Amino acid sequence: MIMQREYPEIPLIGVGAIIVQEDRVVLVKRGHPPLLGQWSIPGGVLEVGELLKDAAIREAREETGLTVEPGELLGVFDRIVREGDKILYHYVLIDFLCRRTAGELHPGSDADEVLWFREEELKPLNLAQDTEDVIRRALREANGRKL
Repeated sequence: MIMQREYPEIPLIGVGAIIVQEDRVVLVKRGHPPLLGQWSIPGGVLEVGELLKDAAIREAREETGLTVEPGELLGVFDRIVREGDKILYHYVLIDFLCRRTAGELHPGSDADEVLWFREEELKPLNLAQDTEDVIRRALREANGRKL
């Protein structure tokens, strides 16, 4: 079965790497649909045979240039985008709190930009509410543990 992102026959599993360092989080400006031109958590679709945490590591490296160590599972979310009566996109998103272990920040092939953001800089980005909420939770968790 070929993975069809638009108008899928089944939901796709997306894995997000919420990379926190001190009081900042890495976000990517998407270079491709869905979310073209919008800021979001680094992440992508789980590959067949891939472990969830391995997907978070791979996606972080591909999109940000950073090597990360995934830790706590921060949440599982539905992302369903409708186009009339049809489902344009349907993802189940699994987000992990990640710690940077190596690498220099630079955008990968499917990201137009990648930057560090402080919590007070999130609101103007118009992130989905559940995305903003999980990022804020990640910042609280990381600050409690001094990542």
